Amino acid sequence: MTQNLRGFATINYWADDVDAAAKWYAEFLGVEPYFFRQGPDGKSAYIEFRIGDYQAELGIIDKRWQPAGAAAEPGGAVMNWHVDDIQATFDRLLEMGAKEYMPITHRSESFVTAAVIDPFGNVLGIMYNPHYLEIVESGR
Repeated sequence: MTQNLRGFATINYWADDVDAAAKWYAEFLGVEPYFFRQGPDGKSAYIEFRIGDYQAELGIIDKRWQPAGAAAEPGGAVMNWHVDDIQATFDRLLEMGAKEYMPITHRSESFVTAAVIDPFGNVLGIMYNPHYLEIVESGR
């Protein structure tokens, strides 16, 4: 049976300065990007990190390739990354220059979310999710 959505593959964020975004995310994530692509002008056009339990891809694309009609302000869908300590992660993001987008919010039975706007204008969601931990443990 074919499934329509099989799992998270890549999230792409936009940046006017891909190199600066790569440096910021490398500091936050504690890993360097594994993939780099230059544009026709020789400037960085796309970089990608592999992170987390399932080696999800976080890509940063030069805003010059943003689709026509893309929102100029942060908003829309929020994709949440699981974190083990939401308060510490939220605090660190703010210390690194991110701005609060959504405060730490307790949803139900240990599900907690928050979101920031990174220094490049992207919404970065974080979440403590016990279900995520159950899935990771069941795959070991």
